[in-house]
Amino acid sequence: MIDYQVLQIIWWCLVGVLLIGFALTSGMDMAVSSLLFKYGKNSGERGAIISTIIPHWDGNQVWLITAGGAVFAAWPEVYAASFSGLYFAMLLVLFGIWLRPLAFEYRHHSSDEGYLKRWDLALVVGSTIPLVIFGVAFGNLLQGLPFWADESLRWHYEGYFLSALLPLLNPFALLCGVMSLLMLMTHGAMWVQLRCQGEIVERANKVAKITATLCLVVFAVAGIWAYSFDGFSLVNTPADGSYYAITGKEVVRTAHGLFANYEKAPIAVIFPILAFGGFAFALLSAIKKRPGRGILGTILGIVGTIATPAVALFPFILPSSKDLSSSLTVFDATSSHLTLQVMFIVTCIFVPIALSYTIWAYVKMWHKAPLTLTGNTYEG
Repeated sequence: MIDYQVLQIIWWCLVGVLLIGFALTSGMDMAVSSLLFKYGKNSGERGAIISTIIPHWDGNQVWLITAGGAVFAAWPEVYAASFSGLYFAMLLVLFGIWLRPLAFEYRHHSSDEGYLKRWDLALVVGSTIPLVIFGVAFGNLLQGLPFWADESLRWHYEGYFLSALLPLLNPFALLCGVMSLLMLMTHGAMWVQLRCQGEIVERANKVAKITATLCLVVFAVAGIWAYSFDGFSLVNTPADGSYYAITGKEVVRTAHGLFANYEKAPIAVIFPILAFGGFAFALLSAIKKRPGRGILGTILGIVGTIATPAVALFPFILPSSKDLSSSLTVFDATSSHLTLQVMFIVTCIFVPIALSYTIWAYVKMWHKAPLTLTGNTYEG
């Protein structure tokens, strides 16, 4: 049996991999949809663009569902604490996710231009909201969330619904939301160039140049801004290691603490370098009109962008700004040793299967979309 602490770190990495998988797949098709009116100037062009993501969007949701299930099973206290106060934010994400399949399904039931435009707008809204909210969530994690646990390990938040949501929409978190949107828009723009033809490709190329440039700027600004924050440091944990001793650890705020892990392990600087290098390579590829190389650049950039704050927070998963000792870490918020062991075995079997199917689906359904598509089918 694998050592418990090793398993806890493994699961921290695995959930990160699942989130990256979601960003690279579902994040891509959401990003394509979010700029639908920018790429397509009429319903026919927009239909052609949609045809490139229709075969994949539902399969891409597997990564989000799996990541959510993994958080519930591996980190039940994180699941409980986050859902205790973030209902409204999560409902916004679910609203967007629910709206997208409705738009896909009902869009082709009529050829009326006004009807098509309304469903295309619904697709844009339903795709943009989750991309921004996910970035806002990361921005708030870096600052800490206003929650605490009582003596019965029940979780409490400051405010409810809108009063709990509005403080989360702070300037830094919104900047992170913009970064999330921009990096995935760059990824989506490369995809459109690979799969579409004609003027759509030229429009997507212009988008890629702008968003890749902004990614470099926003990522640098966010990094400089984050340096001014006080990070979280774990001083010690309860001697008995009890599951219900979550609030017994000592956590302190430290100046520039979000950069502490990079000072302890300088090799971790590879992740922010990967983010900068990936988006710089994507920009260069867009300038040279090489979308195949560009999508490789966005993949590297997205991996680096997600891993950078994850490394900065470690070992914290859900830090608390209200009660530091209630902060949840990789080592005190996880399930039992046996649960993590069984889940790890299951994951080693089924994640490669899901990954293989995803790759197979993209290969088998690869084709250039028609210039326009206004019929009642999305088959190219």
